[in-house]
Amino acid sequence: MITRQLVRRTAAAITIAWLLPLMFAACGKTVGETIDDATITARVKTALLNDPQVGGMKIDVDTTQGVVTMSGTVKDRAEETRAVELARKTPGVKDVKSTLQVNPQ
Repeated sequence: MITRQLVRRTAAAITIAWLLPLMFAACGKTVGETIDDATITARVKTALLNDPQVGGMKIDVDTTQGVVTMSGTVKDRAEETRAVELARKTPGVKDVKSTLQVNPQ
């Protein structure tokens, strides 16, 4: 059984894994923009992990200048809608683009 502590530790590990490489290779962005985008990505991923409806789905999150792009698979449109809703509620998100695919298996 997954505990809240395990989810929080996983979220912290994801945050660290995203922040460190981005600080060294900004890919044309300022360090501030890179950190902001990495923070937004980490927050969205944490929100998705903590949500019982979409927590187990394979959803990739990428953020560029506050615009979140979500890709991967979900079971149905309701899960896609919920994932997008969670991302939109995340502080710092300017827009959300979804390329999520419905795969009922």
